[in-house]
Amino acid sequence: MARIVPVIVSKLTILVTLLSSLAITHATEENQGFVRSLDRKLHGFKKEKLTHFRVYWHDIYSGSNPTAMPIVRSPSNTSATLFGSLSMIDDPLTEKPELSSKLIGRAQGFYGSAGQQDNALFMAMNFVFLEGKYNDSTISILGRNHVFSKEREMPVIGGSGLFRFARGYAQAKTVSFNTKTGDAVVEYNVYVSHY
Repeated sequence: MARIVPVIVSKLTILVTLLSSLAITHATEENQGFVRSLDRKLHGFKKEKLTHFRVYWHDIYSGSNPTAMPIVRSPSNTSATLFGSLSMIDDPLTEKPELSSKLIGRAQGFYGSAGQQDNALFMAMNFVFLEGKYNDSTISILGRNHVFSKEREMPVIGGSGLFRFARGYAQAKTVSFNTKTGDAVVEYNVYVSHY
């Protein structure tokens, strides 16, 4: 028995050494400090899809129930572009240009005048969907909107729900703009790649 114990101890020592080196090798392959490999399917990544949708954005400053509110006006602004002004929005997104058409979602966020020489807005907004299979999913749009160009393009930088990890672009085209009230209807064609 006295001879068997040292043999068992030496074999266990060899086994522990082998398992330790194997564990270290596995850890360095899978986990490089702050980065680690993940299983796509475990985190909801399926085959990537390309989706296009068209909505009409109603930016309403007038009336008793406005959906756009000016929150900042520069007190010393002499720019014709209202540089520095900022508005918060909770604008309806509809299926057709008429406000009375089917409500699909809301555009929530803010935009501000970002150009001193030209009429360019900085837009940061989420399209929050309220209908069908996209209910509670969002698309995040962040970018420059040169409002007097016939067609403008802004990047889609993300999303949630069915649009998780979305990327793509949104094309905006003004349908109507009331110079007295500031109310506008804008057609958005959005193209996103998502999982």
